Amino acid sequence: MNEHAFGAQDIERLRAFVDAHPRLLVLTGAGCSTESGIPDYRDALGAWKRSPPVQYQDFMGSEQARRRYWLRSMVGFPLMSAASPNAAHRWLASLEALGRLELLVTQNVDGLHQRAGSRQVVDLHGQIHKVLCMSCGMRLDRSLLQQRLESLNPGLRKLPATIGPDGDADFDAMALDGFRLPSCDVCGGILKPDVVFFGENVPRPRVDQVFAALESADALLVLGSSLKVYSGYRFCREAQRRGVPMAAVNLGVTRADEALLFKVEAPCAAVCAALANSGGHWAA
Repeated sequence: MNEHAFGAQDIERLRAFVDAHPRLLVLTGAGCSTESGIPDYRDALGAWKRSPPVQYQDFMGSEQARRRYWLRSMVGFPLMSAASPNAAHRWLASLEALGRLELLVTQNVDGLHQRAGSRQVVDLHGQIHKVLCMSCGMRLDRSLLQQRLESLNPGLRKLPATIGPDGDADFDAMALDGFRLPSCDVCGGILKPDVVFFGENVPRPRVDQVFAALESADALLVLGSSLKVYSGYRFCREAQRRGVPMAAVNLGVTRADEALLFKVEAPCAAVCAALANSGGHWAA
């Protein structure tokens, strides 16, 4: 058996966990979308695989930081927008359709849960497909901004780059020299993706909605998250405080390992596909 293999015993344990907890709160992370072709941030030990994402303060305070971000986004966004839901997204959508989910909370910004059919979703960190003006509040579809970015920077549109998480990309710093930065059409203000950057707070209503769901949930299932970021880990801490049972499917360590009933170390999509095919009244 290889290091990422899982067996019938793992699937039976997960199936029993879901069967025993009909009001399930699910928290997903980057590992839920890697099998859709979107890279994750961290390795099996929870360390960064690449340079950490831009900080909110740097983005807002430095034009150079904004130029770097939007160039990387222009190159990497097509991969994000072309990604399709995988078996993990589809399995969760089927659980919701059968009334087996209290709430689905995602730390991802790719919108793949909604594309798979899930409706009761809290996008904890927002969605990358929307853009916000930080001065006047104007909102814009990211696909429209992509057209502007490519029109302003035709020579950089197909820049050779290594694609990163959340529509990001790595590239030669020299490419920044010719990059033209777009601004808000309404007021000329700073444009920012409508997502929560590192160093920025998750909007309180989203946090409150998850805490409210946790009050009525009878278990918490983590799919594809190391829980290194506090914005998601806080719900595991609260679940532990309340005595709510927790399980996880994740490649590598999680910050909540000691509090979990069990963990399956395997790719989320493969595990969820096996769950969907395992039978039971809730299986897709």
